[in-house]
Order: sequence, then C-alpha cells, then structure tokens
Amino acid sequence: MSESVIVAIEGRVATLTLNRPQVHNAFDDALIAELTAALESCGADPSVRAVVLTGAGASFSAGADLNWMRGMAAASEADNQADSLRLAALMRILNFLPKPTIARVNGSAYGGGVGLVACCDLAIGVEGARFALSEVKLGLVPAVISPYVVGAIGGRHARRLFTSGEVFDAAAATRIGLLHECVAPAGLDEAVQRALHFLAKGGPLAQAEAKQLALRTAGQAPESAEAIDACNAALIARLRVSDEGQRGIAAFLDKRAPDWVAN
Repeated sequence: MSESVIVAIEGRVATLTLNRPQVHNAFDDALIAELTAALESCGADPSVRAVVLTGAGASFSAGADLNWMRGMAAASEADNQADSLRLAALMRILNFLPKPTIARVNGSAYGGGVGLVACCDLAIGVEGARFALSEVKLGLVPAVISPYVVGAIGGRHARRLFTSGEVFDAAAATRIGLLHECVAPAGLDEAVQRALHFLAKGGPLAQAEAKQLALRTAGQAPESAEAIDACNAALIARLRVSDEGQRGIAAFLDKRAPDWVAN
C-alpha cells in the first residue's frame, strides 16, 4: 500500500487514518482502493476487536478529490458507473464490517466523508467541525452514500440536507444523529478511548451478531444494499454526464457559481 491510508494496530484496536492532509483527505481511486483493502483485512483478522477511522491533519474528509472529479466529468457514463460502484463497495464494507467501528471525526467532513461517518457504529466529533451534503450545488446528488446517511439521520433530516446542500456544525450533527458525541478537540482521544473501553467488555461473536441484528431490524442487509448500490451508482453516473451535471461540475472546478444561481 501507499500512504493514502495508514493502518496502525495497537493491542486489539486497528486505527485507519486517511492520510492526504494536503487535500483534506479527499477521495481518489487510490484512497478508495486502499481503505477498502484495509477494512477487508481488519474484518477478517480475529485479533482485531474494533476499528477506529480518522483523518490526518485538520480535516476528516472533504469528499471527492478535485482531480478525481475532473477525470470523472470527462469520463463516459459507463466509467462513471464503475467508479461509483467502487465507492459503493467501500461504504457497504464499512457499514457491514463484522467488528465495531468508531468514526474519530477530527475535523470537517463533506460529501463522501459524511458517508464514512454514517457507516460507522459510533461517531465522535470535535466542536468546530463542519458537515455538508452539497452535491446539489453541482447538479448532482449524494446517491452512493444515501442509504447510510438516511439510516443515521432519518429521512426528514436527509430531505432537508440533500436538497439544501447547506453546511451544518457539529452540534447540529449531534442533534440529528450523525454524531453520537461532540467534544472539545482536547477531549477527542479520551472520548474515543472511553468508547473502546466499553466495547472491550463485549464478546466478539455477540457484538458481531448484535451489530447485524440492529442493521437487519432497521432493514439493512448486504444483499439488498448491493442491489440499492447498483441503482444509485447508475443514478449518479447519469447525473454526472447530464447537461446540468456537466455545467455544475465545470462551475465548481472553475470556482464560480453555476448558471442556475441568480446574480
């Protein structure tokens, strides 16, 4: 692996750190592939009891990398669909990982970064972090991450945030259920360690079954999630190559307002 994702195992806890701080830990093909592989390895390793996901530097994850977006804007609908399916597989693996997962949200999260937070079993974030699902501002939608975000915050909050694209703070993220706790930056590690302390008291088989029980009762299963992912990947691929999507992405990359925004 390269250094897009740093894997550190201490005792029975694996910490996966998104390591692209120069671009606020934004996604590209390499990061998606490395994080997917790291999660699969942790899920299969009986010595790992819990997984902590965090970001290097000041941000958790800014979502899509600009150069990656530029490439996808020029790609065919089929290539966009294949790309979206890779991201969908990452989210699905994280969501259904047979180990407890903690999002150590050390800073702001946007787009796909919000998806990662929503896929984790526990999410602890710092005061001052900002969040957004701003895809509509580009003529797109948060398709791939939508099942997990809706599962975390509920349909009503999702309808607001999916359509407005507005930025919200850590207090609001906690209130709507995206975060379980909001703490001062100096208290983040202590809060994560406290969560790990309680997780260490549970039996690993029971925890795996308890997690699947909660997901199954909420209507989430890997098989149905894969089918939904295929539909959502087709949707985002279609929107990326649409006239509105092309105009929105171009405006974003040019750092200007899209033409549907009134002066």
